[in-house]
Amino acid sequence: MLPTYNEAANVVQTVRGVRRVVPHAEVLVVDDASPDGTGRLADALASADSAVHVLHRPAKQGLGAAYRAGFRWALHRDFDVIAQMDADGSHRPEQLPGLLTALAPGVDVVIGSRWVPNGRILHWPRHRELLSRGGNAYARRALGTGVRDVTAGYRLWRAGTLEAMDLDRVRAQGYCFQVDMLRTALNAGSVVVETPITFVERTAGDSKMSARIVAEALWLVTWWGIERGLGRAGHLYGQPGSRSPKSPTNALRGN
Repeated sequence: MLPTYNEAANVVQTVRGVRRVVPHAEVLVVDDASPDGTGRLADALASADSAVHVLHRPAKQGLGAAYRAGFRWALHRDFDVIAQMDADGSHRPEQLPGLLTALAPGVDVVIGSRWVPNGRILHWPRHRELLSRGGNAYARRALGTGVRDVTAGYRLWRAGTLEAMDLDRVRAQGYCFQVDMLRTALNAGSVVVETPITFVERTAGDSKMSARIVAEALWLVTWWGIERGLGRAGHLYGQPGSRSPKSPTNALRGN
């Protein structure tokens, strides 16, 4: 599943890359009415390849909304495994087989991680690396998880894991959607593993990162941390009706 907005410079190469390295995979492009013609390019790919599909949305409504729409599309068609990745070239299609291998029996979610041993980032400026490292460290502490790359967007989900989640309760719209999905999965007891990837800074098109997106992420992660702390306190002191949020029993498993 590839959510797109103004990715005309990248979408063809990414779709063809996925189809080349995992020929049995089908590809869904979820396009938010990109004014640069991304949707038309995706339609041309779909016309030439029956394993490529396009979900056109009427306007740009946020990354979270695009992912929810794509997840529902895939679940409605009974796919067993749903992979999500960026269409801008930062997530290399040739690494998808490694993620699939990591989806061993008993594993619910696989994260292509930049921050585990052998994970790498190429061509990022220093300030972007510091922002990502700091944001991930803050989110890990707030959520009480050992997952190293909580903001990663290269992921595999078992269909049953997504079906058990209430996607409407995943509130974030921007890049914090990735954190919200992870915390929801961990709270539901999902087993999450990380496998290293090489993340490559885009060479064409414009990044969607903005100060507003960073602010949304900071606010939501802080609020989730407060909720988690209040829930734990209520559990410890036996307040009527209180319930401790579920947290991982180890670094990578929810309970």
